[in-house]
Amino acid sequence: MDAGVSTSTFARASVRWATALVSAAIALLLARELHPFLGELAPFITAFPAVAIAAWRCGLWPSLATITITVVGGMYWFIEPLHSFRVTNASQAITLLAWLLACCAIVAIGEMNRRENEKLWHEQGALEEKVRQRTKQLDQANESLSELTARLLQLQDEERRRIARDLHDSIGQTTAVLGVNLARIETEMEHVAKVIGIVKDSQEIVRETGANVRTISYLLHPPLLDENGLSSALPWYTDGFSGRSGIHVELELPDDLGRLSHDSEVAIFRVVQESLTNIHRHSGAANANIRISRSNREVCVRIEDDGKGISPEKIREMASAGTPGVGIRGMRERIRQLGGTLQIDSKGVGKGAVVIIRLPFVSGDAPAQRLGSLDEIASASPSAQPPAELNNSNDQAPVPPPNDDYQSFTAHAS
Repeated sequence: MDAGVSTSTFARASVRWATALVSAAIALLLARELHPFLGELAPFITAFPAVAIAAWRCGLWPSLATITITVVGGMYWFIEPLHSFRVTNASQAITLLAWLLACCAIVAIGEMNRRENEKLWHEQGALEEKVRQRTKQLDQANESLSELTARLLQLQDEERRRIARDLHDSIGQTTAVLGVNLARIETEMEHVAKVIGIVKDSQEIVRETGANVRTISYLLHPPLLDENGLSSALPWYTDGFSGRSGIHVELELPDDLGRLSHDSEVAIFRVVQESLTNIHRHSGAANANIRISRSNREVCVRIEDDGKGISPEKIREMASAGTPGVGIRGMRERIRQLGGTLQIDSKGVGKGAVVIIRLPFVSGDAPAQRLGSLDEIASASPSAQPPAELNNSNDQAPVPPPNDDYQSFTAHAS
């Protein structure tokens, strides 16, 4: 590094000295051409620009060298007696002295300006270096924040999976045993009508509690997503959502969708889940359409509704670095971490909204297992079998609401 700095310094010094010497030589050549017209004043007149250039661009010592060369050359070639350095009269002495004083003034002014410019350049360089350092620190902070966000999303999915498993294995089993015990009490106390009524009410409460626990467990993290992928999990979820919310959902899946990577499947399922939930809560839509397509390079998911739509102001607010809701930020971050894009648009107020995500196609390790109907899904795997309550259109299990801070992309246009 020190060698490189030394080489650069030497190169700049060489350029300054070369510029000063060339300026002096050009001044003497011009003086030779103008000597027949200007006489002894020719070298003094042509030397002024050379000295000014040297003072402005080359520094103190190159400027003094320029003055020396032009004085020596002018006296030797252009001032009588020629080819000597004698001053023969007072007029020549006064002219030479005045010229030297003027050149010294030019050099002094040029040197002050040059030093001031160098000071400004050094300060500018220091400021630019600070900006580069701050930019680097900001990039590192953004990268750390991005990694932290990705880790938080991963932990969220893992926690959902754990809670779903714990709900199924603990509370679900406990309520089942409690139901059996209550049934035994009912058979042993048939002669007490009031007790039987209370027991029957308790059994109904236990049944509803178990159903709600299973519903929450499967909505937190459906085992179908891990075992059979989107081809099974999305039809199960959209059918259950339609039954619970009354919103008709049309799902279009390609026959060759197959298994994607685990992260891609989780991201697509969560975006669909959050989008449908927001449609139910805010859009007032009667119909929704989900269309998934894939190519050799990418997977595209398009979610549309016929609800209230979004105003242009809301679209610009969500597209800028404003304050989109937690749900939108979560969806965008999920997709961004996988190298994809998320676009939110609207045909206008009262004309519905559309969410489009694009992800690089990454095939999963497990082979695809496409299950067409809910009956096939239920029979595919005992451990992945969703609770019957989720597929019953008359069931009143609630659609899981998003976080209270969600600002839905289908919110009312103000």
